[in-house]
Amino acid sequence: MKLAFLGAAGTVTGSKTLVTHAGKQLLVDCGLFQGYKNLRSMNWEDFSFDVKQLDAVVLTHAHLDHSGALPLLVKRGFRGPVFATPSTIEICEILLPDSGRLQEEDAEYAGRRQRSKHHPALPLYTEEDAKRALRQLRPLPFEERSDSITGMQLRLRPAGHILGASSVELTAGETTVLFSGDLGRPDDLIMRAPAPIERADYIVAESTYGDRLHEATNAEQLLGQVIQRTAARGGIVVIPAFAVGRAQSLLHAIYRLKQRSEIPDLPIYLNSPMAIDMTDIYHRHRAEHRLSVEECIGMAQVATMVRTPDESRALVARCQPAVIVSASGMATGGRVLHHLKALAPHARNTIVFAGFQAGGTRGGRIVAGESSIRIHGEDVAINAEVVSLPGMSAHADAEQIVQWLKTAPKAPKGIYLNHGEPGPADALRQRIERELGWPASVPRLGQTVEVA
Repeated sequence: MKLAFLGAAGTVTGSKTLVTHAGKQLLVDCGLFQGYKNLRSMNWEDFSFDVKQLDAVVLTHAHLDHSGALPLLVKRGFRGPVFATPSTIEICEILLPDSGRLQEEDAEYAGRRQRSKHHPALPLYTEEDAKRALRQLRPLPFEERSDSITGMQLRLRPAGHILGASSVELTAGETTVLFSGDLGRPDDLIMRAPAPIERADYIVAESTYGDRLHEATNAEQLLGQVIQRTAARGGIVVIPAFAVGRAQSLLHAIYRLKQRSEIPDLPIYLNSPMAIDMTDIYHRHRAEHRLSVEECIGMAQVATMVRTPDESRALVARCQPAVIVSASGMATGGRVLHHLKALAPHARNTIVFAGFQAGGTRGGRIVAGESSIRIHGEDVAINAEVVSLPGMSAHADAEQIVQWLKTAPKAPKGIYLNHGEPGPADALRQRIERELGWPASVPRLGQTVEVA
């Protein structure tokens, strides 16, 4: 069995690992590269394998850095099945068409403003491309074993992180490789803890927070304090948030703060049609998370839902104190850019980032302290207060990853660390070798390893 690391190697985006065994090929995740321009430009390159020879795909979860290149794969000729948990499929049915639609809008905007090197400006893929890709999704419930057409047995195990997120247990003959996917936190307020490891000869593990621990702070309390002081100076709190997972965590926290009267009774807005649609999915898949029916309803009703473009434009023009949660989480696109453009120049407002911000993204640059960012071809001054909210990340930290690895019934023959920047990945490698005595390595982008 061979593993080729074609994405999320040396970075936290573009997750793709090609598994080859007995003449068959399976792709674990098919994500978009995000962040730095040199990474994003890789989305336009040809896949490094013959798409038409690929037998199947399995998704660990629905975030675009793990699923967002699937429409491109289908557009270029892939016709096989895509396995995922039922809730991941439901989320993809929301995320992928929206991704295509946003890329069409961005291309149209770039063409209209003559800010593209290409004439006409073209999207990476369209909404229709995404809808075609959805037809190839095949549900594989948690813990069910499936002999896919690749001849390798698949089992998806709960990984926490977001609704539907899984670790992929892949067995070929006597060898089992476990792909952690994005691991959630055992102490997450919404998602349940990742399932312990039952079997693994080799493990491909994420390392996003491989060099640090989550701060032992009350993120909910800190969020309440930020809202209080921003409202006191007449400002607006804008929170870039992933539509899946992070938006729901924030609404749940705001609901709890309002229930305890710890924040002023000011308007809350959710300006993300995708995040709004997620509410029903949380209700339908309550077995996957910790929220009660009452808490699900509270999370949904605490905010005014902003769906239409006209409603969104009206909200952008708002001047009175409010809290606005809007996608995308790293400010790479979406409606939140219009809010940042309007609110960032004014010191009375606050921009709150709740979770990891990849290098090269607007969110990463704002958190790093840049005085201005470029939005829609214009330089926008950052005079608003900027707050990086600790404790809201949906990723396990270094200690939590190590504790998850320790649940393995026996020492694996090797650990491969992906989905991490070079520093965190190598720090986790050293810790695994030092504390557990297991062989660990950090694959290079494009590297192929053989496991047996």
